[in-house]
Amino acid sequence: MLALLVIAATLQTTPPPPAAPRETQVPQAVEKTLANGLRVIVVPKPGIPLVAARIMIKAGAAADPEGRDGLAQLTATVVTKGTKTRTAEEIARGVEALGATMNASAGWDNSAIDVSVMSSNLSRVLEYVGDVVRNPTFPKEEVDRERTRAIDSLQVTLQEPSAIASLVASRLVFGDAPYAHNLEGLPSTVQKIRREDLVTFHRAHYRPENAVLVFSGDVSADAAFALAERVFGGWKRGKGTRETVAGGQDARPPRVVVIDMPEAGQSAVVVARRGIRRTDPAYMQAMVANAVLGGGYSSRLNQKIRIERGLSYGAESAFEARAQAGPFTASAQTKHESVPEVIGIITSEVKGLSENDVPQTELLPRKAALIGSFVFSLETTSGIVNRISALALHGLPLSDVNRYIANVQAVTAEDVRRFATSSLGGNDFSIVVAGNAKEFIEPLRKQFEDVEVIGLGDLDLMSSRLRVRLKKE
Repeated sequence: MLALLVIAATLQTTPPPPAAPRETQVPQAVEKTLANGLRVIVVPKPGIPLVAARIMIKAGAAADPEGRDGLAQLTATVVTKGTKTRTAEEIARGVEALGATMNASAGWDNSAIDVSVMSSNLSRVLEYVGDVVRNPTFPKEEVDRERTRAIDSLQVTLQEPSAIASLVASRLVFGDAPYAHNLEGLPSTVQKIRREDLVTFHRAHYRPENAVLVFSGDVSADAAFALAERVFGGWKRGKGTRETVAGGQDARPPRVVVIDMPEAGQSAVVVARRGIRRTDPAYMQAMVANAVLGGGYSSRLNQKIRIERGLSYGAESAFEARAQAGPFTASAQTKHESVPEVIGIITSEVKGLSENDVPQTELLPRKAALIGSFVFSLETTSGIVNRISALALHGLPLSDVNRYIANVQAVTAEDVRRFATSSLGGNDFSIVVAGNAKEFIEPLRKQFEDVEVIGLGDLDLMSSRLRVRLKKE
């Protein structure tokens, strides 16, 4: 018997094909728009007495004023730190006493306050949400404290090759447009932010007609609408016209840039170009193509770079589909001397995706992994809120959440190749390496003629030029 098992294990060189995906259905979303313009969406899910809710503001880091990078993030952080009637401590203790959690954050195209609570305490915790959204006072001591924390965190992060490479890649892809800067800002930009900047950002963007309130969990649509009216019905519309922010414009020609970090233990490699919008009709083809290329442990990049050659602990790729076309990146960290080889593998695999159809033995498992990740994200009420909020942010039909599996299944190998040819083909990729340049620069120059080398001390992340200007310039 043992011999038979050994023989069977030897013959089985590939995993069995995945089973057909099970259908999953999110309860139908119900929505209503209040008189002040606030869009309210409810996804009832009775059975477990929990509710997740999010108030989403349709403005994020792309709306940061020039020279104030990180303002949206700092505003979101401090918005919960004091109102006209409650101190930061009173808010924190009050939410905790209800057995709830409340978190605020900012992305590129939105800011949000999230709560999760027992359904019996939903009404009371939403009063805290309404208070911090409508009546924040941005106490100076809280602004100063959070600004200092942000700067300290950034100073640590900006010593990491992966962070430097990612930020430089954004500059190369987007030039001086809003998506080019760091979402959390830089120490120099955050240091300039004052309380008045937070007040101005809040006044301009935290407005009911620019917001969406999403509920999911053990709450009926009628009860949620009534609660929203009570808490937010008196929220006044903003005055004047809200500026629409275009985040992803100003693309630049590709470049190959090395950031010399002699003390780095490893080098970070990022290959980048402009990607797609979230509303792009080819969005699902992009997701499947990325699942094959670098979206998971069994993806091509991870197989070639980590599993077969042992050059990295992991390699990955991603499309960040935003309101405007976000970036596509493929990245890995590796030994300094392996940089040219890793770049060669990444560019070869990206090119290969447009040259040949993906075999079904590879395509089906990668689609199954994509579907599995999606289904797992719907296991919690917070996960449902995340999915519904993303659709609402980009003006997509809320019913798309129940078409996701079918849309993934519909993507063919020919679709993947066609998408890769149109969106990943050509040589318009920028390449960034952050690491000890002397260990790889000569072989890298044999691959690319126009390699730019910039010392970390000469790096200017505030400009697409990337180099600090000399005084005589």
